Amino acid sequence: MEHVNHPFSELFEQLGLPADSASIQAFIETHSPLPEKTALADAPFWNAGQAAFLRNAWEEDADWAETVDQLNIALRKS
Repeated sequence: MEHVNHPFSELFEQLGLPADSASIQAFIETHSPLPEKTALADAPFWNAGQAAFLRNAWEEDADWAETVDQLNIALRKS
């Protein structure tokens, strides 16, 4: 199975969020650091559809899993 590496901009578009570099950076700065005990999909700033997408990407090891993991890491940094 070939995995596709999606850039952050495509992930943010998939989540229905502004996907330009400045908006992505602002989102990460606004929501960081995400507490270690909080799963990415359980963060309070996602709506139900976004949370489901993130959860499914990880559980199914979908094409998005690597990019979702990168977002998770970015949100854990202070």
